[in-house]
Amino acid sequence: MDFGLLCVHAHPDDEAIWTGGTLARYADEGARTAVVTCTWAEGTRRAGELERSLAILGADKPRLLGYADAHKPESAPGSPRFLDVPLDEAVGRLVEHIRDVRPDVVLTFDGYGSYGHPDHIHAHRVTMAAVEAAGYDQLYPDAGAPWRPRALYLATIPRSVVVSHWQEVFGAAPDPGQTLPGVPDDQVTTHLDVTPWADRKWAAMQAHESEVERGASMTLLTTLPERARAQMLSNEWYRRVVYTGDPETTLLPPRGDHRG
Repeated sequence: MDFGLLCVHAHPDDEAIWTGGTLARYADEGARTAVVTCTWAEGTRRAGELERSLAILGADKPRLLGYADAHKPESAPGSPRFLDVPLDEAVGRLVEHIRDVRPDVVLTFDGYGSYGHPDHIHAHRVTMAAVEAAGYDQLYPDAGAPWRPRALYLATIPRSVVVSHWQEVFGAAPDPGQTLPGVPDDQVTTHLDVTPWADRKWAAMQAHESEVERGASMTLLTTLPERARAQMLSNEWYRRVVYTGDPETTLLPPRGDHRG
């Protein structure tokens, strides 16, 4: 399978939570899969956990930009926060990885950062700019030969799923005006059923032991009712918003059980 897939995420564990099933599925089909993580530095505990997670998912070794998490200066001692780095610098760093991996498809967060985390939102902004810039030989000439990915997909959640889970957890519909993650259902262009890879996805999430210990990234899934938890582990949703090069390129799982 001559196909390359690159995910751009803000933190270690995002790769498992948001795109773990997709990464495992494509790796099993023989695709080249890689992940760029914008925060945390080599040598930190979470960088080691990321390496274990990627091994479980069958992806290439970690690619760390090495910036600091918005709320955790210990994530990259002596380095600036990802949010504070000049946009041109962050875009150039990511362009270098895009040109090195040469992916057909790039995945990142939606415009709300999937649930509003500032690092996620910034990763979305940087990725949108870098995917476009990577194809121009005039831009970042020292970052490698130009490469234009053929499609960009944004990890998201259908609003109906968010509301359904909200009702299951809280016993009532969200209040009118409540800020919710996700997008209206008709904006979701691609749904992947990753049920056969759900156990690997969960194992990759658990590889982030520091997050498990503090109940962070696992909190949502562990507090959801069993049906809702299974739904989140077995399904991944995307919004295709940028077409570059071949407009017919899609995120193509081999079994055809998708839209988009």
